[in-house]
Amino acid sequence: MRPVRSLVAVMALGVVAFAGACGGDDGNTKDSTSGAKTVTVQAGNGAVKVPADPKRIVSLSPTHTETLFAIGAGPQVVAVDDYSNVPANAPRTKLSGFKPNAEAVIAYKPDLVVLSDDLNGIVKALEKVKVPVLLEPAASSLDEAYDEISDLGQATGHTEEAKKVVDGMRAEIQKTIAASSKGKGLTYYHELDNQLHSVTSKTFVGQVYGLFGLRNIADAADKASGGYPQLSREYLLKQDPDLIFLADTKCCGQNAGTLGKRPGWSDLDAVKNNGVVELDDDVASRWGPRLPEFVKSIGDAVQKVQ
Repeated sequence: MRPVRSLVAVMALGVVAFAGACGGDDGNTKDSTSGAKTVTVQAGNGAVKVPADPKRIVSLSPTHTETLFAIGAGPQVVAVDDYSNVPANAPRTKLSGFKPNAEAVIAYKPDLVVLSDDLNGIVKALEKVKVPVLLEPAASSLDEAYDEISDLGQATGHTEEAKKVVDGMRAEIQKTIAASSKGKGLTYYHELDNQLHSVTSKTFVGQVYGLFGLRNIADAADKASGGYPQLSREYLLKQDPDLIFLADTKCCGQNAGTLGKRPGWSDLDAVKNNGVVELDDDVASRWGPRLPEFVKSIGDAVQKVQ
């Protein structure tokens, strides 16, 4: 079971934006020292030279692990962090993405390390021993999510496969939105944990809901403007959202039944009218290849309410 604190931390990464996190140079070059072919990728930590065909990749990000396998780079991955649970055959280890340990990572002799956050000074520590590191931070928009997939394709020698994944994601998402275009005006609440932490429209998740024209009840409650307010029960009951999306079904065991047992919640329209949507925590907190599944969950809910 995922700790609540860790879940909120994962989602909070969604507001991080790095201007240089997108795109890259498609041309391969030779390293002036070793003569080996390299490719330069523009990541969150700048222009990074990586081997043109890395053989020992370590991923410290569940989202990027999913992407690496989706674009066909799975056989090149030798180790992933403890939260990388998809796909099932990923080489999961005790490596931590929240408290990364440079020595533990180096023990896998990586020729490329991919991560989404620079914690514990991990980037500099790895760069110090000449290990190429791609910092691809949590996406703050759909375009950034697509660009990061393209970056990983470029870095691993799977450019075309990455393009196919991105094109497929775009098509699926556009199809869902087109079929669910009547959501404008509906209100919603996205629950991160059973302590009523939520997301606002300016977060990555909030922007996904915005594709359907949904109105977020958490926006007015974000006093600190951090994007992840904790709502009060009184406020939420007063707002009476049309739709409730639960992204805490795994971490906190929440579902439509448990909501109905909360004091006052049985009177909410969403609870009475089957407007409670039980999401997969992981799908709703990652910005990789399974993003269309999250979008479809929202689209299906909008269609059902309409």
